[in-house]
Amino acid sequence: MKDREQLLSRRNLIAGTTFAIMSPQAVRGFQANSKVSVGLIGSGGRGSYDAAIVNADPRARVTALCDLYDDRLETATQKIKATGPKVYKDFEKLLASPDIDAVVIATPPFEHPRMLEAAVQAGKHIYCEKPAGVDIEGVKRVIAAARKADPKKNISFGFQQRYGPVYLEAYKRIQAGQIGTLINARGFWIDRDPFKRVAYADPKVEKLRNWFAYRDLSGDFIVEQDCHNLDVLHWFLGARPIRAVGMGGRKVRTDMEILDHLTLSYEFPNDIHVNFEANQISPAGFRRVGEEFTGTKGLIETSRERMVHRKGAKDVETITSTRDITNDAVEAFLTRVITGEVENVAERAAVSTLFAILGRTAIYQNREATWKAEFGEL
Repeated sequence: MKDREQLLSRRNLIAGTTFAIMSPQAVRGFQANSKVSVGLIGSGGRGSYDAAIVNADPRARVTALCDLYDDRLETATQKIKATGPKVYKDFEKLLASPDIDAVVIATPPFEHPRMLEAAVQAGKHIYCEKPAGVDIEGVKRVIAAARKADPKKNISFGFQQRYGPVYLEAYKRIQAGQIGTLINARGFWIDRDPFKRVAYADPKVEKLRNWFAYRDLSGDFIVEQDCHNLDVLHWFLGARPIRAVGMGGRKVRTDMEILDHLTLSYEFPNDIHVNFEANQISPAGFRRVGEEFTGTKGLIETSRERMVHRKGAKDVETITSTRDITNDAVEAFLTRVITGEVENVAERAAVSTLFAILGRTAIYQNREATWKAEFGEL
């Protein structure tokens, strides 16, 4: 299908952040007075959000934008506050520019494998939005590309929890045994519908610009959105699930191919059972997104907004995030680009994506899905 060979945008968010300037002594590969030149591939809501954080950092600037649609490019330029960026319709031409040091890939999920592979071949530092793909073939393509990447180049993914201070603190406490032996975990993404479908006369344009409504373009919302929770489980449990069972359906959002609610149960090694629940049909004003980790001596709750450590009935400690943790992830990426302390997390991100694909398989096919049978040694 030709529409699987085109770019698109991500969901709407609004940016704003500040960063510290690196000292000239810390700079490797960039002159002290130069800035990291960054190109954005996929100039929709999420791409504009990420790129606005980049452009607000005094160490970097957004110099190029790429998207199929003029209105997206115009809106992105304003949101990012980019000054005179070069504009592309063809992402490969953007990647061919020797003036661009790094790229942010924020196209729909089905495009991530193809575009990450091309960015690796072009020798760019890469910040790719999650997930790693929408199917096993795409995930394998990401892994293969990452293994061929220049060892001096960063490959980061938009799993921001990995860089959020409250998550890092929670992980440290669990590893240090502060909740005792971990015996159970839970994840949830219960929220309103984040998507608004828009009508277009051209069927191909309609599908591309409403990519979130289609399974083959988005991977369904468990892959497109809930992979965040599942990446946290991958990180904190330090293991891959053995099997998954679950159910899901469409109760309200019947004009889309994707589910609007689901529930899953994963079995992990050491007899760890994880319940995961998600929906995109909750009433406005109600939101519950995060994870819980229960141990023999306490419980830790995690979310983008806070960490809550429940040590006893009257002993509860809360640490609140000071900003959206996307800022932490983007700042860390730019720091690595400048200092030369390389991180390539593509395989890790690919495995987290497979957590979601395993759960989706169990739901779609109404059966127990095992890691070994679905993915082998991946």
